[in-house]
Amino acid sequence: MHFSHQQHAFSDWNPLTRDGLVVSSRRNFLKAGFAGMAGLTLPTLLRSRELAAANGQPSRGKSVILLWMTGGPSHIDTWDPKPDRPFMNRGPFVPIQTAVPGIQICEHLPKQAAMMDKFTLIRSVDCRKSSHQPNQVMQTGNREAAPRTNPKGDKYPAIASIIGKHHGANHPAMPPYVVFQKHPTHVAWGGYLGKEHDPFDGNQAAVLPQYDLLGKPLGKTSGADIFNLPSGLTQSRLEHRQSLIGDLDRIRQGLDLSGSMDALDQYGQQAFDMVIGQRAQQAFDLSNESAEMRARYGDHLWCQQALLARRLVESGVAFVTIDLSYHTASGTWDNHGIPGGVYGGISKGLKPLLPLFDHLITTLVSDLEERGLLDDVLIIGMGEFGRTPNMGTQDSEDGRNHWPVVMSMCLAGGGLRHGQVIGASTPDGGEISERPVTPGDLAATLYRYMGVPLDLTYDDDRGRPRNIVEENGQPIGELFS
Repeated sequence: MHFSHQQHAFSDWNPLTRDGLVVSSRRNFLKAGFAGMAGLTLPTLLRSRELAAANGQPSRGKSVILLWMTGGPSHIDTWDPKPDRPFMNRGPFVPIQTAVPGIQICEHLPKQAAMMDKFTLIRSVDCRKSSHQPNQVMQTGNREAAPRTNPKGDKYPAIASIIGKHHGANHPAMPPYVVFQKHPTHVAWGGYLGKEHDPFDGNQAAVLPQYDLLGKPLGKTSGADIFNLPSGLTQSRLEHRQSLIGDLDRIRQGLDLSGSMDALDQYGQQAFDMVIGQRAQQAFDLSNESAEMRARYGDHLWCQQALLARRLVESGVAFVTIDLSYHTASGTWDNHGIPGGVYGGISKGLKPLLPLFDHLITTLVSDLEERGLLDDVLIIGMGEFGRTPNMGTQDSEDGRNHWPVVMSMCLAGGGLRHGQVIGASTPDGGEISERPVTPGDLAATLYRYMGVPLDLTYDDDRGRPRNIVEENGQPIGELFS
């Protein structure tokens, strides 16, 4: 199946790219200008946020950071240990006590254990029908968003895209939804909402270290090219051409009695400011951070992306997804342990990832708390499903296969209630034993948190309305009580 989401919603910022309309003259530039600076996408997004505010849905400064553990981390070997079970079930790791009496997690997450009062664990996530590459069921809150089995599975919009449409960014010079992706099939997109609600590709806007598919540093960096103006097109020339477009728009305003052209000018100007302005560029520039803070997060790619995520929500982005994967295929957390395969099992594959994740998430939480931002930023750590109760699948010694029956996830921040465990799996971790949490429940929780009405709909390709919350999903009440 072919997926054509390699470009993001703002890929047409470069007006000299030969893609349909070639802007090689003043005349062609003006033609492009009538379509809106940076294309129609950004002004349309800005208008939609204004309409949302007028309808009583103002941007309230809330944001979400999703740490997407691509490949599906083992719930038993992270947040739902089974110490009393036989070795092939419980795995090689030892559980440790946390700061909250009665809650145990994996020994390789000691920093999170010490801060458990700031976290919520959900051990009963019902992830049936979720698969990976594409990994879209949990990121859309919709079980039909499974392109491997549903030809239209990639059309269901990301939760973040719906938030981007109805909540918008928290600052007009920032995109609402940013992803740091290893591969387009690792994240969810705008789908039926249109490409204007696709995520902004953060990897193209920041200088970041490169790794090979197995996580070995390559000693070089990439990115940060999206803000570079084409050769010969300086900021002053761009501003001059914008003024020419403004002159033509003012002529048209004489024929417009409704005032809609005034609105187009307003949103077009905001789009223009985003293109040439400094706010977004500065947010993506880690050199603006102190050496001490950069050292605190560390040099690893994922940790630098976490620091960027903090900078982005601080600057006005509403939703940031970090694709925690080295590999472009199914993902680094896909710990099958198949002999000769690229993914190690629990000891070889998962074990090295856990201290890194432990440092990343706790540093992010502590940093946000120190800055007084933690109550306004909800952090989620999760993948697309859990893994089999017993090890040794597919001829491995300690690998676990996919298990879309139950998984665990963690949350922190957002001003929500933490220091708790929600739900439970059976003694062997193979089934949900109490309090199932569905993809629809997760979507409803995020919409409630971000102030998006739960009864909204969007139209599919046949013009039929579809609910943004599927399966009668409900916000997870324990987080809000």
